[in-house]
Amino acid sequence: MLPSRSVLMITTDAMTLLILGMNHRTASQELRGRVSFSDAQKASALQALVALDGVAEAVIVSTCNRTELYVSGSPQLATVRGGIEPLQHWLERYHDLPAGALDDHLYAHADESAVAHTIRVASGLDSLVLGEPQIFGQFKQGYQCAQDSGTLGPRLDSMFQHAFSAVKQVRSRTGIGEHTVSVAYTAVQLAGRIFDHFERATALLVGAGETIALVARHLKEAGVPRLIIANRTVSRAEALAREVGGEAVSLDALPAALKQADIVISSTASPTPVLTYDMVRASMKARRYAPLFMADIAVPCDIEPSVAKLEDVFLYSLDDFNDIIDDNRRSREQAANAAELVIEQSLQQWRVACRLRSIGPMIQRHREQAEQVRQAAEAQALAQLARGHSPEEVIQRLSHQLTNRLLHGPTTRLRDASREQRDDILTAFEHLLLEEPAAATSEHQQGTRSR
Repeated sequence: MLPSRSVLMITTDAMTLLILGMNHRTASQELRGRVSFSDAQKASALQALVALDGVAEAVIVSTCNRTELYVSGSPQLATVRGGIEPLQHWLERYHDLPAGALDDHLYAHADESAVAHTIRVASGLDSLVLGEPQIFGQFKQGYQCAQDSGTLGPRLDSMFQHAFSAVKQVRSRTGIGEHTVSVAYTAVQLAGRIFDHFERATALLVGAGETIALVARHLKEAGVPRLIIANRTVSRAEALAREVGGEAVSLDALPAALKQADIVISSTASPTPVLTYDMVRASMKARRYAPLFMADIAVPCDIEPSVAKLEDVFLYSLDDFNDIIDDNRRSREQAANAAELVIEQSLQQWRVACRLRSIGPMIQRHREQAEQVRQAAEAQALAQLARGHSPEEVIQRLSHQLTNRLLHGPTTRLRDASREQRDDILTAFEHLLLEEPAAATSEHQQGTRSR
């Protein structure tokens, strides 16, 4: 199963990070739509995820171009049978897909590879439109949803916080965020290929979410004089219409609005198409078959694909944006290369942090052992003082006792290492525990002068 996956594992503690997902490179728009999670579904889906064996924490990031499961838990999660297959089977069952339907459409990343992937995606380096900033906000929404649902644990929290910090560095130190090109702007660029100018055009926007709001602003900047915004909740359409100087209508008014539109861009959360073949055909007849540009940027589709068969209708879906997107990607390659260097620096910081976390329990254990020795020596010294022993003698015995007890274990192991010819242990011991004579003399002299 999924032979093309490459899972890099660098396990630094008992918890494993795993990402399983699909995006615009691995799956069609239709399949991405079937596997996406609506906002209403995410909370219950997160609870179902953490109920799986071995999964302790979970975050879901689901957009029009990707769905990704971020989980943390037992080390076997990063294995095919221990985590990857169970998560795929869960994803298929949740969305009522047949077993194996997602074969060859998923990718997986574990531990350090998961961290690198998270930063790259949140930075917009893995987006359909290179460098688009909306994905960062969508990551934050997924993070907040998991936090509200109680499925965000310390491991995923640490990774996401690290990724958020890295994304800010990427955007501030490179040009990846300059002259932002989003899916919304790409839709407007495509419309410009059909119409030489927008001065007399009427645009119908279906939906009132963030993407449509961006489309409306881009169209206004491009000189489109009339915007009609249709939405199921009319109050949201009215709010956006006030912002951009447009008109608001309900979805029931779509047939009438279509007859007036030259540009139609749709992005709703409807599970079924809101613009049908028959609806568009009737509008084209009323418009005397004047050219009609349509862009479906919804997942699942808002416009029935058969609409593309109508004469003088130019229908584009997300999968048709590749030409413009490729041009944009080439113009941003230099910034993307610089961003990769920033990400590598961030990964190095993550490695250091992981190693520090991994030795935390060891340090704590040694401190506890030293504290036990100190408490025992202190109790013995206090008892001697209470019996009238000379304070100077008690202090001398205490210092010798602490020295002997604290160094007994290390010196015993040092002798064992010497007998076993373990030069690596001897070198490490010298590096960690023994002062250089010059450094020791210098510190002693500084201490003498300070007194």
